Amino acid sequence: MTELTPAQSAVGDVAPQLASLTDDVLFGQVWSRHEALSRRDRSLVTVASLVTSSSFEQLESHLRLAKENGVREDEVVEVITHLAFYAGWPKAMSAIKVAKRVFAEKEEEIHP
Repeated sequence: MTELTPAQSAVGDVAPQLASLTDDVLFGQVWSRHEALSRRDRSLVTVASLVTSSSFEQLESHLRLAKENGVREDEVVEVITHLAFYAGWPKAMSAIKVAKRVFAEKEEEIHP
């Protein structure tokens, strides 16, 4: 049996085309372009974008991906703190709570 991608698991049953575009175009093409931005840099940009748009559900999975891409916890905290001045305190406070949950996860919980 083929393992489902995160996008397929999340929305594939109701929006298979959206799941396919997420897998094939976003993560298959955009995230694989390393010439101008590394995966680490893309993670930082994505985390910042999700914080500023209050997309906290997506922020959780992207914080895990950022960790896999080499972003340190102190860097995440600094990005969120910096964004408090540009995106607003409530967004930063909500984002740091999500980050705190992700930081508390043990490695075996992420990759059983």
